[in-house]
Amino acid sequence: MSSKTKVYGQIIENLEIVDTASEGVCIGYNEGKVIFVPFAVPGDVADIMLVRSKKKYSEGFIRKIHKPGDSRIEPLCSHFTLCGGCRWQHMKYESQLDLKQKHVTDNLERLGNLSIEKVFPIVASPNQFHYRNKLEFTFTDKRWLLESEQGNQIQELRGLGFHLPGRYDKIFNVTRCFLQHDYMNVIRNTALKIALEQNLSFYNRKSQEGFLRNLIIRNSSSGHWMVTLIVGYDDKKQISDYLDALKKELSDVKSWIYIVNNKCNDSLNDLDFNVYCGDATYTETMEHLKFNVGPLSFYQVNVPQAYKMYSLVRQLADLQKSEIVYDLYTGTGTIALFIAPNAAKVVGIEYVPQAIEDAKENAKNNNISNAEFICGDIAKTLTPEFMTKHGYPDVIITDPPRSGMHNDVITQILNAKPEKVIYVSCNPATQARDIALMQEQYRVAEIHPFDMFPHTHHVENVALLIRK
Repeated sequence: MSSKTKVYGQIIENLEIVDTASEGVCIGYNEGKVIFVPFAVPGDVADIMLVRSKKKYSEGFIRKIHKPGDSRIEPLCSHFTLCGGCRWQHMKYESQLDLKQKHVTDNLERLGNLSIEKVFPIVASPNQFHYRNKLEFTFTDKRWLLESEQGNQIQELRGLGFHLPGRYDKIFNVTRCFLQHDYMNVIRNTALKIALEQNLSFYNRKSQEGFLRNLIIRNSSSGHWMVTLIVGYDDKKQISDYLDALKKELSDVKSWIYIVNNKCNDSLNDLDFNVYCGDATYTETMEHLKFNVGPLSFYQVNVPQAYKMYSLVRQLADLQKSEIVYDLYTGTGTIALFIAPNAAKVVGIEYVPQAIEDAKENAKNNNISNAEFICGDIAKTLTPEFMTKHGYPDVIITDPPRSGMHNDVITQILNAKPEKVIYVSCNPATQARDIALMQEQYRVAEIHPFDMFPHTHHVENVALLIRK
């Protein structure tokens, strides 16, 4: 009999939840062994049903709460626990911020063994709900049934919603989501209603057949709504009949786009989009900058909080219009263009070709001539020859993906010897690892955590490194 079979269903009574761990789960200890428990809060005392056990830890779910932790509140969303998007919605926002602040400092001080000269309080998001400007939903021909529906005779299995965490082929129907402006719910529910009325085929992710695949809803800060429909095959009549019906009921949507995706995966960057009606882009403004945002553009989903973070990066750089700045992992060049007026020259490097094209277009549209954008693998691009050609940087800003920076990138930063490195990270663990490799030459002068994604465990951190 396997260890999984032995442990499944075992109840640990009155387990006290004492802390949070990675990925937003909480932890308790039973006979010296760590128990990981999702959807708990520190201070909970609860009965836990184990579902998996390893040598050093076990995993389980709450069956009964005997004493709720002080930070526990009633979640707003009816899909809580089914959806993986807001795993901390049952926790007071102030407590979420405290845990994120602790997560950042623990990673840098304990994991990285770093000495931090000044730790600033985490910057709270101006909005805890309705803060996103983009969401993507998935059509399915066989939706995941809610617990209340199981065992009943269900007439309609088609649905439109989110994936269950870790399950590419399991989608549950969303009735209301609080992440984006509430008009998004009107759009999504209307899209489902009309699709059922027209009896369109919904995509099956195992057989990879069906017409309706995905729906992407974006909105600008000024209220421009953009809807992008992804279909599994090109049927002009079905597309036009469907979008015409949507347009008739959703007059506030200004851009209607569709993409034909007949691939086996959901990636869209290598596909062309088609403008069915309206504008191909909308404009997002941030101080002196205007950005054209299209259906496939990357743009920060929490715009007010992103503005606060970019303003801090500019402040920490403290440029005097004489410095050369390198912006590594520049994306569409948002940070580079934001600080360009204060620099002599900004060089942005990014490995995604479409992002670099967007960055160049953004620079052109904003009449910024002192920003140059280069596409390439940063580990291979950032060489002594490159820096001799473009000028050695006085300041380096780096905003890598969750995996952090390649060791070759760190080596070249150390070789470049900039006076400052401003490290923006969405993963304090890999940030701590990378900074530890730089600590012989750089001191951690300041860290500034930011909450970009309320009700999740994710946290951004801006670290200012000063050359010793």
